[in-house]
Amino acid sequence: MGSRLNPYISFAGDARQALEFYRAALGGTLALNTYEQYGAPTPDYNDKIMHGMLETDDGFALMAADTPPGMDHRPGNNISVSLSGDDAGALRGYWAKLSEGGTVAVPLEKQMWGDEFGMCVDRFGITWMVNITEE
Repeated sequence: MGSRLNPYISFAGDARQALEFYRAALGGTLALNTYEQYGAPTPDYNDKIMHGMLETDDGFALMAADTPPGMDHRPGNNISVSLSGDDAGALRGYWAKLSEGGTVAVPLEKQMWGDEFGMCVDRFGITWMVNITEE
């Protein structure tokens, strides 16, 4: 698979509706994972989207989620850049360079869904997410 770069949008509770709208507009396959599937932090988050991904036949990829409890949803600043794939060495290298001089919000480490994941804001204020899938 290598690595891929794509936008990641945060929503204030309507990620499911937005992703279904984008699928209707762009076509493709939509995969949705709820907070309940991974142990919702609060019962009112059971049906909210922890991670959603739309992949189109034209090669577009769009990821989105509902903003987790305790994090601010800031319209206008709710898009991140996601790097993901199974080339662990390359992705760790990108992480090291992108997080240098920035702020690490989530250290790059194994997560409850089984992948390594990290999130940082680079020195220019851009949020980056790196996800390394298990081979």
